[in-house]
Amino acid sequence: MIQADKDDVELLGYLKLDVLGVRMLSSMRHAIDEIARTTGEKVDLDRIPTDDEPTFELIRASDTLGCFQIESPGQRELLQKLQPTRWEDLIVDISLFRPGPVKSDMIQPYLRRRMGMERPVYIHPDLRPALRETFGVIVYHEQVIRTLAALAGYDLTYADHVRRHLDREDLLPGFRADFLERATARGVDRAAAEKTWTAVAEFASFGFCKAHAAAFAVPTYRSAWLKTHYPAQFLAGILTHDPGMYPRRLLLEDARQHGIPILPLDVNRSEPEYVVEEVERSGGSGLERSGARRAGRLPEAKPDRRGDPLASDHCFGIRLALQDVHGITDAEIRSILQGRADRPFSDVGDFLRRTHVSRPVTEALAHAGAFDHLGDGQKGSNRRTHLYAAMTSAPQREGDQLALADAAVPAHRFADYSDAEVVRAELEVLGLDASRHIVSFFEPLLADLGVTRTKDLHRCRSGQKVMVAGVKVASQTPAIRSGQRIIFLTLDDATGPIEVVVFESVQPKVAKTVFHAYAMAVWGELRRTGVKGVSIIAEEVWDLTALHRARGEGRLREAMGTRTEPVVPSRRLWHSSPGSAG
Repeated sequence: MIQADKDDVELLGYLKLDVLGVRMLSSMRHAIDEIARTTGEKVDLDRIPTDDEPTFELIRASDTLGCFQIESPGQRELLQKLQPTRWEDLIVDISLFRPGPVKSDMIQPYLRRRMGMERPVYIHPDLRPALRETFGVIVYHEQVIRTLAALAGYDLTYADHVRRHLDREDLLPGFRADFLERATARGVDRAAAEKTWTAVAEFASFGFCKAHAAAFAVPTYRSAWLKTHYPAQFLAGILTHDPGMYPRRLLLEDARQHGIPILPLDVNRSEPEYVVEEVERSGGSGLERSGARRAGRLPEAKPDRRGDPLASDHCFGIRLALQDVHGITDAEIRSILQGRADRPFSDVGDFLRRTHVSRPVTEALAHAGAFDHLGDGQKGSNRRTHLYAAMTSAPQREGDQLALADAAVPAHRFADYSDAEVVRAELEVLGLDASRHIVSFFEPLLADLGVTRTKDLHRCRSGQKVMVAGVKVASQTPAIRSGQRIIFLTLDDATGPIEVVVFESVQPKVAKTVFHAYAMAVWGELRRTGVKGVSIIAEEVWDLTALHRARGEGRLREAMGTRTEPVVPSRRLWHSSPGSAG
């Protein structure tokens, strides 16, 4: 056994491998286990078809929140333009969405040539074999190697050596001079040789080799396939293992948009992780028949392909998990599972007697509604009553005198939580607005502002000025080709995500709101980015909660027309959501 760094391993003649811990793999395993548990079907992802048309329909629609590598705003915009029709297109998509192709401006030429808007262009005829599959555009590391070899006559080993050191500023002049000398000596036009070197140097080492991209395309396609055919089980896996860039609350909203009910926290039914359960379809559940996919029906209710795929009276919902309760420990979760193994808990006192859960966590469970569905049958029992019991009940210990059955019933009767209090409790305990979207509380304000909802934005024309609003779920400032500092925001307005772009010119007056407000209204210009894809170029941004207060005080117009002193951001105003490269 030896220990060596990545460079010494190569010098010693050993194969160097990067072993990645990708949480998406755990998410898909969880989904497969849930499919087997709830439907009896054993899905083998190695045997699923790689040309499944419904899966590519989902990908082309960029309905890919939660999917590996293709869920980010930039990727969803690229999918709208690329419109993949086969598995190989995913390899190209993943490879194009890298700093190398972006820096060397290879995305637009590829898209235009793919769509037949311009003919493929090859800088030199000898490059045609290497670049034919990508219409003359360098996309993969292998194409860099073959391009260097074709024009300069390098063997592939040395061409790979050059490719791997293109990010070394001290070596680039020597590589360039040698390449140009060899290429011109082989009869290549000097201008063509220089243009080729520029394209190769800009690509640098910030791209993918095709084999790497193909390996990434496998979980990308499989995750999209699972979301297409088993959305409830797939999203349960995503919510459990949190592999992507977006917070769980946006994924819950995505589930609701797909007609999947969100089932509340329940000490008798919730598991440590997110699981799916059979539930009845209900007119009051908010299910949209057009949104529910094939996984929403139960195995025994599978209709004939010619029938209504949503004819079943049942579907699958996602049950909130104990793991998200603030402050709960693994030992306390095990105590809950063991305590209810023989019989379900009947009330808060029974829960305290048969578990070893701390009082603060018990109060958090009551606050979040985990006792709301207990079958205690006590008149007047509600969430506030359960919270009172969690705060005041003393768990009965062995040897204590038995209490009368009614002794645990509080003498006081409390009013139940309002809708706002329910959502506030969910946010405090779980970090999720599970029962009702936060934006729903701003509906009168949104109507006064003339807000256009996400589901209607694709009907607007490019260049149109619109007002949008929502809860901030992600913000990023990635490096871009122009070198500007641009803030990319994702807002959620309960009908889908909204992509907002904040350019450097407007950041001095809006940066404070952008980074410190959790909900905001944005006035800006709509830009079309695909078949249905749009983004908003921000011109003004307001704190939605501040506007809500101002509306209640009758000074909404004043609040929108007056700003505090501009906030000048520092040069290191970089912020991003955690997540995958996709």
